[in-house]
Amino acid sequence: MLQQINSFSSGKNRVAYLSTYPPRECGIATFTKDLIDATDELNEFEPTVIAVNKTGAIHDYDRRVNLEIQRDSVDDYVQAARYINASNIQLVNIQHEFGLFGGDYGEYLTNFLENIKKPVVITLHTVHPGFNQKALEVLKCISDKSASIVVIAHSAIKILKKQGIPCKNCIVIPHGCPKIDLVDNEPIKASLGLKNRLVTSTFGLISSGKGIEYAIRALSYVVEKEPRIIYLIIGQTHPEVRKNEGEKYRNELMKLVSELGLEEHVRFDNRFLSKPELIRYLQATDIYLTPYISPNQISSGALTYAIGAGKPAVSTPYFHAQEMLANDRGVLCKFNDPASLADGITKLLDESLRKTISRRVYRYSRRFLWSNVARTYSDLFKTLIKNYGWIQTGLPNDKT
Repeated sequence: MLQQINSFSSGKNRVAYLSTYPPRECGIATFTKDLIDATDELNEFEPTVIAVNKTGAIHDYDRRVNLEIQRDSVDDYVQAARYINASNIQLVNIQHEFGLFGGDYGEYLTNFLENIKKPVVITLHTVHPGFNQKALEVLKCISDKSASIVVIAHSAIKILKKQGIPCKNCIVIPHGCPKIDLVDNEPIKASLGLKNRLVTSTFGLISSGKGIEYAIRALSYVVEKEPRIIYLIIGQTHPEVRKNEGEKYRNELMKLVSELGLEEHVRFDNRFLSKPELIRYLQATDIYLTPYISPNQISSGALTYAIGAGKPAVSTPYFHAQEMLANDRGVLCKFNDPASLADGITKLLDESLRKTISRRVYRYSRRFLWSNVARTYSDLFKTLIKNYGWIQTGLPNDKT
């Protein structure tokens, strides 16, 4: 059932965000809040969140959430569109991942798009070359009904075009990252009980797609060369994974650690960390790992945050990593290959090389600061709102 929570207006342009939202534990929920927080700093828009909930879920949202819809209620999508049409909301930004919305490949979202009469910007968090016919039908509707499509990486545009998805007004706006100071990490290590350790880490919601077992196996090669090394696996199991299979994957990882005798070299932190805690762990890290198993991953907030902290990374060559770590900004290794991962980690045992890459990626990542990402979104929103005003009033483009 559609539920209205708040109603307020500051007189600013109003933008609605259709997405998951904290305290729901979801990467896109975190992305949405970070984007809104950064856009708020510009003081140009009043944000309204339309939060998508799993059926029966109850969350204690902040005052930005004006409306809640149930993921699996077709009528909620229609009613949300009608609510926006009747309001002074001027633009809608949909943070899109197929699993966030109800129906096959999130097809219930099309009911919203068929009814909305305000300009829509869709941010696509999942794009890959293997979409089936149903997914392509949903994407085609999204493209047809959107004033603009935002993708995280340049390769996403090529993938969409190759599959025949119209890319009108499709632009690349990178995943954002917070401003993290580049600091001497030894004092931070000491405060976290990691004094005199060489720290590798992976963070995020844990699932088998992260390929963490390959990183653990790689560690068994590296520990002989660098006995100080420790691997931090930070984050709780993904809620959907936990719902379907419990802690099976995490238990398998812990068993593997025991079998390889790596108890002193692997540490699990089974929590959904606050941003300050996460930043502290990233600052303590010497080498960041993303051993993901799918080549088609188009966006990794974890990798973006890591390079935003100036951390050299070893990664499998999924789409986003290829772009982020190009031009010697990190080390790419083979998929599902512990020995290749180990070679990458070993390469970065050289402290001089780590420092060189650290400075390089830190400079590169300044364009990804949330403040810069928010400015790009804001400029896009303002342009579309202005253009939509011309369409509505019939005024030519050189008049206000």
